[in-house]
Amino acid sequence: RVGVSALSPRRDSLLLEAGFLAVLVAPLRLLRWGSPAWRPHDAVTFWAVRWLLFRLMFASGVVKLTSRCPTWWGLTALTYHYESQCIPTPGAWLAHQLPVWFQKLSVVATYVIEVAVPVLFFAPLRRLRLFAFYCQVLLQVLIILTGNYNFFNVLTIVLAFSLLDEEHVGRWLGRPRRRHSNGWPPSLGSVLGTLLELSTYGLLLCWTVHYFGLELDWDRKLLDSKVAFTYHEFTTWLRTVTLPLVGVASLSLSWEILVAMYRCACVRGCFWKLWATLQWAIMATATVGLFAVSLVPFTYIEHESNGKLWPGIHRLFGAVERFQVVNSYGLFRRMTGVGGRPEVILEGSYDGHSWTEIEFMYKPGNVSAAPAVVAPHQPRLDWQLWFAALGPHQSSPWFSALVLRLLQGQPDVIRLVQTDESRYPFHARPPTFLRAQLYKYWFTSPSEASPGPAPWWRRQHVQEFFPAVSLGDPTLESLLSQHGLK
Repeated sequence: RVGVSALSPRRDSLLLEAGFLAVLVAPLRLLRWGSPAWRPHDAVTFWAVRWLLFRLMFASGVVKLTSRCPTWWGLTALTYHYESQCIPTPGAWLAHQLPVWFQKLSVVATYVIEVAVPVLFFAPLRRLRLFAFYCQVLLQVLIILTGNYNFFNVLTIVLAFSLLDEEHVGRWLGRPRRRHSNGWPPSLGSVLGTLLELSTYGLLLCWTVHYFGLELDWDRKLLDSKVAFTYHEFTTWLRTVTLPLVGVASLSLSWEILVAMYRCACVRGCFWKLWATLQWAIMATATVGLFAVSLVPFTYIEHESNGKLWPGIHRLFGAVERFQVVNSYGLFRRMTGVGGRPEVILEGSYDGHSWTEIEFMYKPGNVSAAPAVVAPHQPRLDWQLWFAALGPHQSSPWFSALVLRLLQGQPDVIRLVQTDESRYPFHARPPTFLRAQLYKYWFTSPSEASPGPAPWWRRQHVQEFFPAVSLGDPTLESLLSQHGLK
């Protein structure tokens, strides 16, 4: 074993929580004979999936601002993100070339999709929920095109399907339901629904223009943007809306439970009516319990609201916390790589004088090698090396174990570096010495010309990351003993 710890716990936690919800959403087939495919309580369990999606997206948007990261507040985060993320794609290089004003506008769009749009997940109008669905899918697809985030974005899109209904999915499958033709004049409900929908879009647009200072510059032919509120104003707003959002979610869940109870009463046959009611009672109780417990990690985004929760909810969360059936979320809290992407480059040698770089399959190394496309696979060693580069090697004790296994020529560890034996420079016999250097990497621009293959990266040496060691070296032995890896 290399000793690499589990990476990106938030993504793994999301997989655990979504997997648990899948148990509630999956059809119960204890009684197959005559059991209908449709179940009255389906809307209740799908609501739990929608609530998970809301917590994931809303918290991810909020933490970007509560972190006080200057790049998020200055709307410049994406000018660094594409080249500084764990494992970029070729699409990231293209996105990095976009003008700064467009990058800033993209950050504004991210805030809108992650903070404002998720509230529409609980909207009474289906068209508003469909609008929210396509916004989320658009964001996730763009992330997939510009970064390798394993299963995370695909799973988020799957969660977003909880916003759809059977009629809309039927249109995708070419089986649209017949709807009654709208007569003229339209009904009062139809008019009010259209007015509410248009008002929502108008309010969302005005909110964006006002709070992000959108201004069209005709002379420079660009759309300028800036954060037009202070940190204090944002935290005050967050404190004001956190518990009311919980209230909106509670009303939405209560409505789904009541509608499901009514549908149980409409089921034909006394036995199936009783069976549907029993399933409804079990699933509704489980969903309410999960919702209550999830309020603790959800309100981590605002500690004052967290403290106002009923103490019994805190005790209940403490009892199930170790199972990770509910979790807190918040991705990309702070932007790294502002001064250049730090990258650890391993080098091996037989004589201690002539050094050869060890190329990994996925992470940046050779400046002429195109960024990899590996999602939904997650190469955890390559990811962990990205984290290791953010600090000294002492902060990543597993790195000493990696060096030891490569010096020993352990095949399982070598396959984590390169599955193609011919691309590993020391496949014939292990290196005698190993060391690591720290570089700063930047994406090249189209204007940068160089002889030979066009480079994707340019880099600059910073310092030694890990000293040159060999098997039995006192420095290596000391590090292994210090971290309990010997």
